Amino acid sequence: MQSIQLQNDSLAEISTFLIRRWSEKEDAVIEISNNIETKTRLKERKVILTSLEKRIGNDFQKYRQFRTSSWYEAMKIKYSEKILSDDHAFGFILNIMETQRVEQLGRKIWKGMDEEIIFNYGYMLVSRPQLHTVYGKARIVEAFYQYFMFGAIKGEIQSSHFEKIKKASTFAKKIVNESIENNQKTRWIEKNVTQIIKILEIDSLLTIPISVAFMKAGMALSEEELRKVLKIIAKNKEGDFGSIDPESIVKGEDVYDEYKVLIDENKKNDNKGLSSETVGIQIPSTKNIDETAIYDISLINGLKMKFKEWKTGWKEQHLRSGDEFDDENYIEGNEPFFTDIKKSIKTKIIILLDHSSSISSDAIEYKKATIALCEVLAFLKVKFAVYAFSTENRSMVCWSIKEENVKWNKTTAKRLAQIVANGATPLAEIYDKMFSTLQAKRPDIFLTLTDGEPSDSDAVRKRTKSLKGLGITMVALGLGPNTVRATTIANNLKHLGYDKTMAVSRLKDIPNKVINLLDTQI
Repeated sequence: MQSIQLQNDSLAEISTFLIRRWSEKEDAVIEISNNIETKTRLKERKVILTSLEKRIGNDFQKYRQFRTSSWYEAMKIKYSEKILSDDHAFGFILNIMETQRVEQLGRKIWKGMDEEIIFNYGYMLVSRPQLHTVYGKARIVEAFYQYFMFGAIKGEIQSSHFEKIKKASTFAKKIVNESIENNQKTRWIEKNVTQIIKILEIDSLLTIPISVAFMKAGMALSEEELRKVLKIIAKNKEGDFGSIDPESIVKGEDVYDEYKVLIDENKKNDNKGLSSETVGIQIPSTKNIDETAIYDISLINGLKMKFKEWKTGWKEQHLRSGDEFDDENYIEGNEPFFTDIKKSIKTKIIILLDHSSSISSDAIEYKKATIALCEVLAFLKVKFAVYAFSTENRSMVCWSIKEENVKWNKTTAKRLAQIVANGATPLAEIYDKMFSTLQAKRPDIFLTLTDGEPSDSDAVRKRTKSLKGLGITMVALGLGPNTVRATTIANNLKHLGYDKTMAVSRLKDIPNKVINLLDTQI
């Protein structure tokens, strides 16, 4: 199997596409994290997915688990009324019953998921703790979870406790099945959790410890070990899934084609030095967004005319000697000869757009300028990617607007159009979120557009130094309401370790500044 790690932004892209398709909610947002277990916030329609680095198995096996986790969370968005905290027994039990309910509902529509669900069950079972490592009555709850989900338990438990677990599991399955038959939802299941609590003879507020996998993240099962686990799962789940072929499940041929496409895309984007740092980059939805309001056609066309020589790739240059003599230049006292030189645009640039609250008053003009910049960069065939940051639901978010290998189009424009300017300027935190992407892509220039000073200057200085250490030219463009303010911002940014700082007082000048910056790199 190919051993190459998928970039987190690529995973965010594919999981966003899949979750929105599976859930039928085009406004669902997805984040990938190393610090938070997979969860869904229903009110926000936000899914946080555990990164591949925290999963067990080889790269392909980890991707399959990641993909199936995405499916489960999509089903929760589609079918669940509520999700409780797993910290206490009541919420823990409700959530696992709800997982079974949405699984059954989802399988009726997405029948091709069966093999991936069974495969995922195998790794879920492997990741659960041995019962002797769980203490107190939490052991009973863990045993109930294992028996209810997999039809098997890992380790020994008192026979009296096991009888309770079997009885509780039978009742829980009955409730889930009745909910499907009678079109009942989460709240109906919730009413029956108390009975399971009684059968298990536990307290509903019993603290459930975080389960520590007995295998470390990244470790792989041998194919023989995996087959053994899958045979157990297949036998215990035959009543729900019918005949299951463990050999076919191990191969995962249907998903491998999809995985190979992702791998091929990653190969195109230099993946050397990819870090396991948290990315936390989200992709905006693009539903019902009118991007035409932020298109300044005259500005765009004017810029295209100005930089048309870049498009052709040729530039006329006047010299003391050359191919052709220019009479007018000679009379005017300029260099009399001219020649055509080939321009090569090899510079790769990643652009980060500040969408903090201070931008809000000029948000439309700001977006017009940045849209114009993107249109011209695409016109000139420059390799570029665009990100933005803002605060949403009191959390700082880094938005992926356009990846380097994605064409600038209406979809990417819609992504930018819907970003709402809000919050402070936490540049250090944003740089942390983007570090693995920047480390993987290694752009020639990383350009930050901002109209204010960062929340933590010392932290930004350290992050800037780290990124410069990767061979990235760090540039900041200060935006101000007038020349004095813009220059002040640029001078303040200079003290943060950037290789170059620039100032703009008129937003429409942004494209010129950026393109002229690239011109110096040729």
